[in-house]
Amino acid sequence: MTARFDIDAVKAFVGDKVFARGEAYWRDGLVAIIDMNAARVRAQVSGTENYRTTVTGRGAEIGGDCSCPAFSDFGPCKHIAATALAANDGAAKGGGDALTRIRAHLETKDVAALVDILVDLAERDPAIFQRLDLAAAASTGDAATLESRLKKAIDSATRTGRFIDYRAAGGWAGEVDSALDALEAIASGRTAPIAMRLALHAITRIEKAIGHMDDSDGHCSDLMARAAEIHLRACRDAKPERVDLARTLYAREMEEEYDVFSDAAATYTDVLGEKGLAEYRRLAEAAFGKLPPCGRKKGYDQERSRLSHMMDYFAELAGDLDTRIAIREADQSSHYDVLRLAEFCLEHGREDEALRRAEEGLWLFEDERPDDRLYVFVARLLGKKGRKEEAVAHLMRAFDKAPSLTLHESLKSAGGAKASKAAIAKLRSMIASSRQAARDARSDLLIEILMAEGQYEDAWVVLRERGAGARLALRLAEKSEKSHPAEAIAAYHQHVESLLRMGGNRSYDEAAKHIARLASLQNAATHAAYLDDLRTRHKAKRNFIRLLR
Repeated sequence: MTARFDIDAVKAFVGDKVFARGEAYWRDGLVAIIDMNAARVRAQVSGTENYRTTVTGRGAEIGGDCSCPAFSDFGPCKHIAATALAANDGAAKGGGDALTRIRAHLETKDVAALVDILVDLAERDPAIFQRLDLAAAASTGDAATLESRLKKAIDSATRTGRFIDYRAAGGWAGEVDSALDALEAIASGRTAPIAMRLALHAITRIEKAIGHMDDSDGHCSDLMARAAEIHLRACRDAKPERVDLARTLYAREMEEEYDVFSDAAATYTDVLGEKGLAEYRRLAEAAFGKLPPCGRKKGYDQERSRLSHMMDYFAELAGDLDTRIAIREADQSSHYDVLRLAEFCLEHGREDEALRRAEEGLWLFEDERPDDRLYVFVARLLGKKGRKEEAVAHLMRAFDKAPSLTLHESLKSAGGAKASKAAIAKLRSMIASSRQAARDARSDLLIEILMAEGQYEDAWVVLRERGAGARLALRLAEKSEKSHPAEAIAAYHQHVESLLRMGGNRSYDEAAKHIARLASLQNAATHAAYLDDLRTRHKAKRNFIRLLR
């Protein structure tokens, strides 16, 4: 039988040393396969502690995760290697996984025996006890008792106590997920109103927990999204009073930090109905009308952003394009806001209005650092209308204030070689009048532009006079190897020496690549002498010397 996983792929995934340790675990019989299917293998691997390990894929495609600290800190671990080997061994022997054997065994038992097994497990395992207790309450208990018990279960699962570190976050999330399992089970029928209320409670509890844990993996976002899905499902079954639901959702969308209920009006449209949507719109319009005039931006305005988003949804629903434009016009506090408005007009077939509003934005913010995107947008629309001289004038004005490669490219596109030469001359003038004698951002930009124009000789002149960053010098060397081999060779030599001074295998690997490139630029004798010199001067760097062989 073909092995489930390619061993070479497993070694490449975890590393040879880690694979060897995993192989020892497998040979010692420390792996118990829990279940296997076409997508993944799950196992419990024993060691100093028991860990749950999942290996995904088959053949040379392999992935996975593990509950051990090593996986959290360093990635693929010995338990993944051990599980892959155990899966191959099981496939070769034709053995089934543990869950398959357990299921087959349980199917031979009568109901009374199964009840005894479950009750015994519930007595030993608090999680199983809680799940069965809640299920029993849902089927036989009164609504108040069920709600009280489930609320306590949610509170218990979401409690953080001390700060929860990264390693413990997954376990905490698993407990909360189990509580949501119980909540999901009652999200229909007579218990749907309870699920509706408790889903909101769960979201509030999870939000509060975020500040007391390391949630780098985003467990809380996933949990809140799941609770929101349960709330929506419960609302569809419970059919709450629509105006009250609109007020609840509006308050949540405005107040919650993590946008769990963003776009709630659209998401809950079928539940809100016309009456609920009308109330939602009334609340949004009233709040939007009270916003102060928007001045120059000093930071993100969450209230304005959320209200604008709501207002735009309702205007779109009504097919009211003028209102949608007016909403965007109310917030014109930066170049980017102007650009968004102009692009919106263009997307909706209002090209003349797009150009007018974009040009107004140029004058509105003419005293600030120009935004390339807005100037390029204006130039493109002017070019379409045959007004290229105006396009060049706008772009050159921006280039005078803050030259960039993007603006030069747009100038060349709008005004051809003449505009390109004018921009290069302007940049040279700026550099010449600068008090800085050495390299600065403008001299690097000039080299970039000259490279883009294929003017390599001029680019090397600027580099020699003003200097350049190592990466820029390398790019120039690569582009001009044929026309300026001597300069390229010198740049590669300099970079190799810099890498060797830095040390480390990554630096040595990069140095070796550039040395190989030099072989095609230097004659054989010169290159051999260069290699001999490197071996002599850097003989102590054994990892590097091995790469020269």
